[in-house]
Amino acid sequence: MIDRCGTGAGNCIDETKYQRVIKEACIKATDILRNGGCALDACEAAIIRLENCGYTNAGYGSNLCMDGSVQCDAAIMDGSSLNFGACTNVSRVKNPIQLARKICDAQSSPQLLELIPPMVLAGTGAERYADEVGCSLVDPAVLISPKAKFQFNHYKSKYDLVRGSRLGNSTTEATIAVPEPGNEVELSAALDTVGAVCVDGAGNTAAGCSSGGILLKVPGRVGQAATYGAGCWATDSDELSMATCTTGNGEHLMKTLLAREICNGAFNSDCAVTSLHRTFKQKFLDSPLLPRQQDLYAGALTLLYYPTQGTGEVLWSHTTKSFCIGYMATTHRVPKFVPSSLPTYSVPGRSCVVNGHNFHLRI
Repeated sequence: MIDRCGTGAGNCIDETKYQRVIKEACIKATDILRNGGCALDACEAAIIRLENCGYTNAGYGSNLCMDGSVQCDAAIMDGSSLNFGACTNVSRVKNPIQLARKICDAQSSPQLLELIPPMVLAGTGAERYADEVGCSLVDPAVLISPKAKFQFNHYKSKYDLVRGSRLGNSTTEATIAVPEPGNEVELSAALDTVGAVCVDGAGNTAAGCSSGGILLKVPGRVGQAATYGAGCWATDSDELSMATCTTGNGEHLMKTLLAREICNGAFNSDCAVTSLHRTFKQKFLDSPLLPRQQDLYAGALTLLYYPTQGTGEVLWSHTTKSFCIGYMATTHRVPKFVPSSLPTYSVPGRSCVVNGHNFHLRI
């Protein structure tokens, strides 16, 4: 039996920081599959590892809001049942993806008086629910990493300088010490949302994602990681099962519902690579819903499985300069790490690249 899991992080400025944790996430997920766990179990476990590492913009290490607070989003989807669960604006949940999984599972649970279970929970209500269902709660300060604090201080100082000058403030850059960032605090690095896709031994898929949102976001802002059809999507059929997760500028991903568009496009195409490239081009880069004067950043990790053939594909696509992914099957001894980059002649935010790997699934 071969089961497969893929994990990814968005715009990876320093790939060496991501390689170890992405491989560890793949190993953790694959161990679950080897022991009979389902795709949802493996997907959740992989993202928990990514949330805990402190390098990425998810869980511990999430970007901070304009007021210096931390607010996280996460979602997970079950391809076999099409159940979806998400949480947003949570500050005390140690692993937001764990809460999203609880919400997803509850979609199939009978409710008293035939009440409809929630699909997305936010803020303090989500945190109360997390406590009720056994998720680990922490003080919000525990989720703020040194990296996130340094990024916040740097860009908040720059924001205050610009805002002060526009308001006629006499404050100048000479009177405020603004730290000089290294590569690891380039603003584009704040797009490194995490996600995972998986297919298990029964041929069922799952997809999930987790994010702290954009740096200096307005408190209360909801991102694509908690939005149905934008951050992740999974759906299984007799002909094709697939799962995808996205990263990038949340507002643009939400307007275009990119995750669902990727899956819809694949169902209507004979070539997954062509379909993915067409979706990124027509539904994202050239979308009439998005501003043409802005660079449009997005990335997606997509898994396709063809049940009648027992074959599948793991694909990655992005408009960002870089994109880190890893994948592993239960028959593999070690995971494969791929630091994907745009071709040198391509312009980040204006063009995309698609690549991938084929696999066989014996059931």
